[in-house]
Amino acid sequence: MGGEEEAETQTSICKDAPNLLSSFVDTFVDFSVSGLFLLPTPPLQNPNPSISRSLPPLPTRLPSPSRLIAVGDLHGDLDKTKQALRLAGLIDASDRYVGGSATVVQVGDVLDRGGDELKILYFLEKLKREAARSGGKIITMNGNHEIMNVEGDFRFVTKTALDEFRVWEQWFSVGNKMKGLCQGLETPTDPFKGVPMSFHGVRREFFDGFRARAAALRPNGPISSRFLSQNVTVLVVGDSVFVHGGLLPQHVDYGLERINEEVRDWINGSSGKFSPQYCRGRNAVVWLRKFSNEVAQNCDCATLEHVLKTVPGAKRMIMGHTIQTAGINGACENRAIRIDVGMSRGCGGGLPEVLEISKNSGLRILTSNPLYQNMGNAGLNVGKEELLIPAHGGLREVEVKA
Repeated sequence: MGGEEEAETQTSICKDAPNLLSSFVDTFVDFSVSGLFLLPTPPLQNPNPSISRSLPPLPTRLPSPSRLIAVGDLHGDLDKTKQALRLAGLIDASDRYVGGSATVVQVGDVLDRGGDELKILYFLEKLKREAARSGGKIITMNGNHEIMNVEGDFRFVTKTALDEFRVWEQWFSVGNKMKGLCQGLETPTDPFKGVPMSFHGVRREFFDGFRARAAALRPNGPISSRFLSQNVTVLVVGDSVFVHGGLLPQHVDYGLERINEEVRDWINGSSGKFSPQYCRGRNAVVWLRKFSNEVAQNCDCATLEHVLKTVPGAKRMIMGHTIQTAGINGACENRAIRIDVGMSRGCGGGLPEVLEISKNSGLRILTSNPLYQNMGNAGLNVGKEELLIPAHGGLREVEVKA
């Protein structure tokens, strides 16, 4: 190698050194917070946050895969999250993704009611990468609790969750200080700029945890922009519509793709503190309960039928949000599938269940409930195509490991 070429190589290495250091620091912080080794991904360039076209579009409509798994609300419980995924054959005993080309949809509400929120976000990120290498997909969605937390509504946070975010803030600040020592790197943005020092009605001992959570999850915060901005709010996979709460005709008329892009833009900091109107109130896409009442006769099946007719090819709507004490079930002739079983210990500790949709077997429930395990195909076969039980009264749950 000639002298000039060697000099150019050294110059290139030196030029890349700050970025390499930054990647090392990010990986160090991630491992310290989550216990997982995640290599940094190249940042998505979006010079104008108000224009989502500079970011790749979020998936809104996907073709029907050979195997589709739907997972309900997780609410800060990492153990139950892993039990549910293992029940579906998606992870092995070492927590590695083994689901092949399956498509997995988690319908939102990772946050609140439990203390493993960040660990779940990191774990799902790890699985997304592993699934992509195997030809699979893991898609995460916004629930009402993701929206609430980005807005700064922390009514359902737990003490252990505040501790988790406080620890995250300590490591994140260490990482920023390390980056600040490196010439060639921009001075890191202070995530606490504009975050209040105290919170009305909150005991002083929790101020640090609240500040860390507010800094991390507010629009364009380090955690919201990294993890929650990847979430979709509505999704159509084959003939199934996924949404946390429910869709009404006005939501479909407004545009499903438009909803996804606007919510992402808001999470990325383009439109103030509060979410779009269709994410707020009892008729919001993440709050609606018209189709998820545990008493099936109280569901608004006529409106549901109208909505499904306006989404080309849609046969059913799959929702979380409202706990079904009887487990996953169908209403409105199985046009409404309700999959929030309250599995988190913060929601009563229901037994893990997931919904499986396959081209060969139709719909079936994979359950850890011993009342159904010896009845073949999870004991929930009803009809040739729809392998679901109708909604009914609550079953007595016996705690077993999935």
